[in-house]
Amino acid sequence: MKTSTGEPAVVATPAALEAIEKLLEKHDTIMFYQSGGCCDGSLPMCFGKDEFIISENDVLLGEVGGCPFYIDFRQYEVWKHTQLILDVGEGYPEGFSLPAGEDSHFITRSRVCALQPDKSEGRP
Repeated sequence: MKTSTGEPAVVATPAALEAIEKLLEKHDTIMFYQSGGCCDGSLPMCFGKDEFIISENDVLLGEVGGCPFYIDFRQYEVWKHTQLILDVGEGYPEGFSLPAGEDSHFITRSRVCALQPDKSEGRP
């Protein structure tokens, strides 16, 4: 998936890619899920194979390090003009997420993309 400016909707920092690589040494596959919960908006969850069931309403934003990255459909509606950047932060993960390494967790940063004018409504 792409942003309104044609950029990938989700990317990863070198630190996140390194953490993914290490996790894949222990797990066949992993996936990321950005939920729409009130308290965990910037903490994506990382799960091993078959540890999380994706709903038909969830949106596949793309892949990071060869791993799928999904987002809650309600969260997507709010962030669809934003590029999500998967990164690593200090401290253990909350909830059931796999850690990004020793005393570290995955975190989502964001960058708002310029809105493209809607030419169908006669705007320039």
